[in-house]
Amino acid sequence: MKIERIHHVAYRCLDAKTTVEWYQKHLGMDFVLAIAEDKVPSTKADDPYMHLFLDAGQGNVLAFFELPTAKPMGRDENTPAWVQHIAFKVGSVAELEAKKAELEAAGIAVIGVTDHTIFKSIYFFDPNGHRVELAADVGTPEMYAKLDACKWEMLEEWSRTKRAPKQAAWMHEKEFHPA
Repeated sequence: MKIERIHHVAYRCLDAKTTVEWYQKHLGMDFVLAIAEDKVPSTKADDPYMHLFLDAGQGNVLAFFELPTAKPMGRDENTPAWVQHIAFKVGSVAELEAKKAELEAAGIAVIGVTDHTIFKSIYFFDPNGHRVELAADVGTPEMYAKLDACKWEMLEEWSRTKRAPKQAAWMHEKEFHPA
């Protein structure tokens, strides 16, 4: 068996309606489906929920659960906030910069544009506290080939040492990040 694509990625939300409206307004996602149950189908637990689905483009679906009777939402406090996020691809750096200006005009704090050499990103939080990244690819075929050629070696070295391997250190050289 080979996975075809991600069916959906699900997160918890504070308020289903606010979440749908925010993703429609700020990221242009269409609201495609809502499922509400009093019992969880897989566990049969009495745990009412609203499960909503948003079109994230090209068959990708972002879903949320509102759980009104569950304990308040939290996050893994042992993991830095920058680690847990969802990233969406946009078509160009110009689109990324325009979205940054639009989000900031709406009062949403934005980090970036951050240069990752092979893509550029902006970061912000949705109304549920989930970190969102928008990324525009800028790498060349040669860059991607160079990274592909060393990925297993890097993984093996990391696995042994738990220190950052240097095979892709070229990504941080002045040539790619002029002062």
